[in-house]
Amino acid sequence: MDLYEYQGRDVFEKHGLPVLGGGVAATPEEARTIAERLGKSVVVKAQVKVGGRGKAGGVKLAATPDEAFDRANDILGMDIKGHTVHKVMLAETADIADEYYFSYLLDRANRTFLCIASVAGGMEIEQVAHETPDKVVKRPIDATVGVTPEIAREIVTAGQFPAEVADQVADIAVKLWQTFVAEDATLVEVNPLAKTAEGKVLCLDAKVTMDENAGFRHPDHEALEDKSAVDPLEQAAKAKDLNYVKLDGEVGIIGNGAGLVMSTLDVVAYAGEEFGGVKPANFLDIGGGASAEVMANGLEIVLSDPAVKSVFVNVFGGITACDAVANGILQALALLGERGESVTKPLVVRLDGNNAEAGRAILDGANNPLVERVDTMDGAAKRAAELAAVGA
Repeated sequence: MDLYEYQGRDVFEKHGLPVLGGGVAATPEEARTIAERLGKSVVVKAQVKVGGRGKAGGVKLAATPDEAFDRANDILGMDIKGHTVHKVMLAETADIADEYYFSYLLDRANRTFLCIASVAGGMEIEQVAHETPDKVVKRPIDATVGVTPEIAREIVTAGQFPAEVADQVADIAVKLWQTFVAEDATLVEVNPLAKTAEGKVLCLDAKVTMDENAGFRHPDHEALEDKSAVDPLEQAAKAKDLNYVKLDGEVGIIGNGAGLVMSTLDVVAYAGEEFGGVKPANFLDIGGGASAEVMANGLEIVLSDPAVKSVFVNVFGGITACDAVANGILQALALLGERGESVTKPLVVRLDGNNAEAGRAILDGANNPLVERVDTMDGAAKRAAELAAVGA
């Protein structure tokens, strides 16, 4: 889960990192009130989860509360790379003398944590690494050791940070790592980490990504989620503990196992080319235990998408046998009927694996007019795409 800058700033402040006073506003009036409270000139920043705000006109200075009102009025509602600005962050301005860069992240490729630090802040770190690689230090972090004051000092030395800020940057390096660990983050980034004219080092930006898999340890993180930016079907699926992602297509997909579902998306997309470019409408993995309740919840979510014209249920029986899955599908249709859900869209079902023959016999014997069974994955994908094209 990516945080907005104002949320990241609050997280930093919570863990004792040096940040400037600020606030977040959803209206120009709120922006003026915050500027009055801060009592000095402010910078008004668009809150969007995308870079390039400054170039797009989403970062402006305001010397007075009335100017803060005007600048917020200018920025709110802007479109920045497809993201509409609904909130602005106001922060005290700083007299910046130098800009640095500092981050910790999960290095998936090397299966470790990584610190990246540079004395060339204020620009994309990829650009700095490409143009002046000698100004970037990359230090793997041992999770069992973490970042001690000694390791922080080694990073600062390797990064060639000026002697006059070395102590402050080392202290920030330790606290930033503590923040990274305490919040179960996969990224904490400060750009710029700035030295003011008075010689104080401040975190003037905050980019934070939380690991949602650790959400059970952080009930407070739920309040940080921007539900307005989440697809309502994805919200509903999450509430039912379903692994669902909305896509732009017409064939609803239900499968058991992420690998099988990913393969199903590819096969449906390929088959759909024959029928005018029909595409998968979603990713939905119901996992290994395809009970009637789980199947009903999955069907309910998929069928709630008005773009869906047909559904492809692709199950490979493993721990859960295909006969149990077949019974689950039929019971799911009955459950949806009991819930008042009108099921009218055709279902193409492919069963393979453990007890596949028994599962197919159960579906054939039920003779449900909405359920069409196809033995092969390719054939089922083609039929689902064809039905979606007809339904469209």
